[in-house]
Amino acid sequence: MAGLFTALNAGRTSLEVNQKSIEIIGNNISNINTEGYSRQSAVLTPYPSMNFNGFFIGQGVLVSDIKRDHDSFITDQLQEKSIEFGLQNGQANPLAELERVFNITEDNLSAEIDIFFDSWQELSANPSGLVERDIVIQRGKLLSDRFHSINNDLNSIQLNINDAIVSKVDDLNSKITEIAELNTRIFNIAIQGQTANSAFDRRDVLAKDLATSLGAQTYYDSKGMMAVQLPGGLPLVQGNQAMSVTTVQNGQGLDLELSAGGVTRTIGLNNLGGEFYGLVNIRDTVIPGLKDNLDQLAYGITTAVNTVHAAGAGLDSVSGRNFFTPTASVPPADVWQDAARNMGMALTDSSQVAASTAPTPPATVATGDNRNALLIANLGNTALIGSDTFNSYYGKMSATVGIMSNQNRLSLGGAEDAMVQMQNLRDGLAGVSLDEEMINLIQFQRGFESSAKFLSTIDEMMVSLMDLKR
Repeated sequence: MAGLFTALNAGRTSLEVNQKSIEIIGNNISNINTEGYSRQSAVLTPYPSMNFNGFFIGQGVLVSDIKRDHDSFITDQLQEKSIEFGLQNGQANPLAELERVFNITEDNLSAEIDIFFDSWQELSANPSGLVERDIVIQRGKLLSDRFHSINNDLNSIQLNINDAIVSKVDDLNSKITEIAELNTRIFNIAIQGQTANSAFDRRDVLAKDLATSLGAQTYYDSKGMMAVQLPGGLPLVQGNQAMSVTTVQNGQGLDLELSAGGVTRTIGLNNLGGEFYGLVNIRDTVIPGLKDNLDQLAYGITTAVNTVHAAGAGLDSVSGRNFFTPTASVPPADVWQDAARNMGMALTDSSQVAASTAPTPPATVATGDNRNALLIANLGNTALIGSDTFNSYYGKMSATVGIMSNQNRLSLGGAEDAMVQMQNLRDGLAGVSLDEEMINLIQFQRGFESSAKFLSTIDEMMVSLMDLKR
């Protein structure tokens, strides 16, 4: 009877193991579409054999662990690819907006500059015509408005970037906090000799998300807890301690700060990566550079036109008037600072337009004198900003934005392809395959049926022995 009881126990353990394996397969199938889920499988270990009259007889099987298919190298590579993808993806929308502002269509700033100087050319054909003079003033106002519009568009893009950053901060903090909580959960489960597979999967997903958003890097301490830090070394998670990212309004700008234990540190561009680096880089580097170029262009047009205009005279023979409002800057700022925002008309009357050369007092303006109008009209074809004309200078600005936007599209496509390849590699190794799970399901189903048949056979044998004793 002792041997039958041992066999009965072996059948019982086999039945339990096959049932547990089927449950694990069912969990794999149910999580086939769960992001970051790693396929799990039972680790089977035989019970220690028992010495029976010099023979060692097995006593069944048990599930010693449930392992997850995982490759840390691929996981690390996926996080690294996520940083580049986040960077390019963060820059995509702002660059698309900048490309819209500095467009190369017929209705752009370059065309407005051409039309403005063409109006002076038309005035030179009839320098005393009030209609032509009114057109010159109107074209000057429209040119100023276009500079204002572009400057406002650049400010709006910066504000939109700030709004995007603010909207993402709460989600970032929740993920940082969740990683710290998962560290605690995994540690508590590990000290009991168990494996927190689902918690590991979730933690890896969160680490990948933080890499995409902040360029965060991860490593593990001696307790197996994940430590997360920014590219510059500032910590986000240490053990079960989670830091928090906050936004602070700084005038028209927005600063990022890292708070931990009452200590606050500013997060600069050197401490960012991924999507946030892309957003802040566009906001703090690219757009200010474009604004500076736009101001130089506005300053160049304003100064050149005012200089020639002041040397001429209006119909009232008065000279020394500015056509545009002079640019005023406060030292030590560059002389062209805010020139695009402040550009405006200084003239209010068409008779003040200086189409003629200033006469020698007490003479009056000669009828038909168009020499000053011709000089201003020719400014459009003169290299006045370094070696560039006004249009070629704007063309370089548009080309710079276009090249950056095109490069971003190419880089984003490449980063996305790299992400897909790494994700496919990860899924091929650790993901769930329905075909494979169905094969395993049949295997353990047959094992369960065999175990049940084995137990039924042992039961019949025990009944037969009992009948012999009656």
